[in-house]
Amino acid sequence: MTQTSSFVEVKDIWSPETIEHHEGGLERPRIAIAGIAIESSTFSAHRSGPEAFTLWRGEDLVSGLNPFLAPGKPYREAAEWIPVLKGRSLPGGTVLRDTYESMVDEILTGLEAALPLDAIWYDIHGAMSVEGLTDAEGDLITRIREVVGDEVYIGASMDLHGNVSRVLATQLDALTCYRMAPHEDAPNTRMRFVHDLLTRLHGPHGADGEARRPWKAWVQVPVLLPGEKTSTRLEPAASLYQELPVIQAMDGVIDASYWIGYAWADEPRCQAAVVVYGDDPDLCRAQADRVANLIWDRHDEFQFVAPDAPLDECLARAIAPGAKRPYLISDSGDNPTAGGSGDVTWAVHQLLQHPVRTSGLTVIHASMFDPAAVAACVEAGVGGRVSIDVGATVDDTTAGPVHLDGTVFSITPDDPTAGIVVVVKVDGLHLIVTERRKPYHHLRDFTDLGLDPVTADIILVKIGYLEPELYDLAADWMLALTPGGVDQDLIRLGHHRIDRPMYPFDADMERPVLRSVLLRGR
Repeated sequence: MTQTSSFVEVKDIWSPETIEHHEGGLERPRIAIAGIAIESSTFSAHRSGPEAFTLWRGEDLVSGLNPFLAPGKPYREAAEWIPVLKGRSLPGGTVLRDTYESMVDEILTGLEAALPLDAIWYDIHGAMSVEGLTDAEGDLITRIREVVGDEVYIGASMDLHGNVSRVLATQLDALTCYRMAPHEDAPNTRMRFVHDLLTRLHGPHGADGEARRPWKAWVQVPVLLPGEKTSTRLEPAASLYQELPVIQAMDGVIDASYWIGYAWADEPRCQAAVVVYGDDPDLCRAQADRVANLIWDRHDEFQFVAPDAPLDECLARAIAPGAKRPYLISDSGDNPTAGGSGDVTWAVHQLLQHPVRTSGLTVIHASMFDPAAVAACVEAGVGGRVSIDVGATVDDTTAGPVHLDGTVFSITPDDPTAGIVVVVKVDGLHLIVTERRKPYHHLRDFTDLGLDPVTADIILVKIGYLEPELYDLAADWMLALTPGGVDQDLIRLGHHRIDRPMYPFDADMERPVLRSVLLRGR
């Protein structure tokens, strides 16, 4: 499988010096920052409560999350930035309604206190699911509009795995998303968004609220695919995303975006979407229609980012003579960075019963979380024997707790994400168990535990496509189609509230009519 290199060079390509202040523009616009960012699977047994969210306020929200807005930097000085609240969480399950409402109340109260405002940076992911709601980001932006009114310019920067409902597209004046998966361009996207926002407010449109609003051409595409089939390392996503900067460079266009959508929520808004916005409505609509139809033209060409198979086949290839090592395997069904609970034990059950356990190979699995099991390992100490049940404390629908008879290999306290982390060694298996949910993306995540991923033979990690450091580490790799709350087999999950027909649920559906809707204001 040929993989293309990233087509966007990650560097500061947006120069503050290019923001020109025009007569009639706003001298130093007042811009509030507010939002809630989480990717939440409605198929995960996990529930995202207050403990899941880090609440960003004050200077931490302005420059802590956005170093290009540090005091003294040109973007910072181009506006008065008013931090309200951003709730940000590791992907997980559906957000508890009380948790959501608590953050919403603080956002609405803060925005009301900050009035008058010229603009709001609606800083979201785009795939939040909340108990009792089918369009959480649409609900929040509607309630924000009720507080600040129609004249305030509101724009959103998003993850390309977010969803764009008509409500969201209508209430926003501007919206954009990442153009790379993995999201190596996340800082660039935020900078690009802020650059366009400041350019708009300082420009000739700045003083007239109605003239300031661009036209938005919005169209949904009835395709719902997991991110692991839409990586920009591969075709056709690589070529499709290369269309966007070309469109953005056209006179009359401000920005162009293509959202993959979020596959593990069962909501009508979950599908691909294209938005092109600018001051030439006909051009924006023509380009949005063109990209939407290009996506459909190639909708059945999307493929997994690595060879995929059930776990037993992945293990067979990993232990075969001549296999390149370290051999990485994605335990994809419980990926916590897609919304998996992080304590599904299915893959570890398989490892314990597989010949790889006693093959003489060094095998690492990351990870399961279970505070009680961690406490038992701490009590036993490094080198101590343990006989413990681990995992399935949140999600026991896929497999029950797994019993480990082994030795405590290492204990690492005070991991900022995971709390205490222990490694339990069972023959050749090195099983990472954490106090709290944590994704494993970096080499240091392993080396901090006394493990050497470079010399390991096989590494199973709860992930989908490999993040850059793991991608570079892997001599070879496969994506294991394991069960869990973010199962790659979407048909197996059982969506029943998404719009139909929808590919791949209706594989033989007729070609849809893809014509964008022009939106301006609400």
